[in-house]
Amino acid sequence: VQLEEFGGGSVQARGSLKLSCVASPFRLSTCAMAWFRQASGKERELVSTISSDGTTSYADPVKGRFTISRDTVEGTLYLQMNNLQTEDTAVYFCAASKYWTYCGPIHLTDFAYWGQGTQVTVSS
Repeated sequence: VQLEEFGGGSVQARGSLKLSCVASPFRLSTCAMAWFRQASGKERELVSTISSDGTTSYADPVKGRFTISRDTVEGTLYLQMNNLQTEDTAVYFCAASKYWTYCGPIHLTDFAYWGQGTQVTVSS
């Protein structure tokens, strides 16, 4: 299982970025995918999840600004980030659940596969 993120960069506040995560060889068929982020000196935090049935969830700080989506044909996970704020500056990671069948409620400990991360820097 390999995950690779693309699309990070530097943007001014209130700008937008779209992150991509290419998954191989499983093409997002796991029970859930997620985006996490880790700011310098802080712990990694969950940003958003999408389950195998398409249900999405968002952390409170990004609700209404970020949108998670996926293309199961292309095997790509996305995170559209709008109205970016300086506090969104972090390394963003995509992650995949270790479960493939009998999918139930999502738990943070489900995510066993990780990309290498992509830096997002938002300046004021």
